[in-house]
Amino acid sequence: MVIDAIFKALADPTRLRIARLLSTMELAVGELAHVLGQSQPRVSRHVGILCDAGLAERRREGSWVFLRSASGAQDNASILAALDRMLATAERENEEFATTCEDDRRKLAAIREARATAAEDYFARHAEEWDELRALHSPDAMVERELAAELGDLPLGIMLDIGTGTGRMAELFADRAEHVVALDKNLEMLRVARAKLQHLPSSRTELVQGDFTDLPFAAARFDTVLFHQVLHYAPNPRLPLKEAARVTRAGGRIAIVDFAAHDRDELRERHQHARLGFTDSQMQQLLQGAGFAPRDPIALEGGELVVKIWIATRQTLPAKGGERISPPAKRVASS
Repeated sequence: MVIDAIFKALADPTRLRIARLLSTMELAVGELAHVLGQSQPRVSRHVGILCDAGLAERRREGSWVFLRSASGAQDNASILAALDRMLATAERENEEFATTCEDDRRKLAAIREARATAAEDYFARHAEEWDELRALHSPDAMVERELAAELGDLPLGIMLDIGTGTGRMAELFADRAEHVVALDKNLEMLRVARAKLQHLPSSRTELVQGDFTDLPFAAARFDTVLFHQVLHYAPNPRLPLKEAARVTRAGGRIAIVDFAAHDRDELRERHQHARLGFTDSQMQQLLQGAGFAPRDPIALEGGELVVKIWIATRQTLPAKGGERISPPAKRVASS
């Protein structure tokens, strides 16, 4: 990060407004253009200057491009934090800039409302099929409570929520994590998650489009990795678990919430389940094969389908394949 490039980038009223807006929430280029009252090409030029200076980051989702404040490497984090404080001070002490920022935030309210409306429409279209599936297993509140208990009171550090769906898990654990990255392959689900998470500080959450068999992250980036009702969509679960192991730091944890093995074959067609749950021995072999040391699982009764929670710790070196593994002891949570 070059200091003179930073100050040149901020030497423009529009780019100051963009920097202040991005400190509030992640925004698409079109959303920024709406708030600023400028054309998308013009806004894109300003965004390019901020990105080149290391003050903002672009991320593509389908045909949309989203912007967020730069996260920064460790040696740049203090500079970025200082710039954010400087802009906050400028808003407090400069009446004209404060008025402009307040007007911009009023327009953000309309964007938040539009996102929420789109999310409600999506839920309305899929409510029947989701209600049908929920009726088969333990109540969501019970699963969330037990998952939080299984993860314990230790900080979650940098957390990856794979297959975030509605963003509920990212929302649930945002207060306990240093930073939550919520990943999903489905663009429409990311729109829903964005609406759900938009009340959280943009510095705490990040939404990313990606496939769980080819995660777009550097090795050993995360302290905690979560698969919540996701792994049964994988025809070959070894692939997403191998990727999860790659991005998990040694000593980090993986948490998998999924169904115990069952025979409801209609879920393959009605809900695109590639796997009809997992036995404990299957899951233990999968985890050990990927380089995790699993704990005893917990079973959540209370429905026709039993929900299981498997927690495991990332080993320094992956476990050797082909080892014979004894079935783990079982613990049951009462409803």
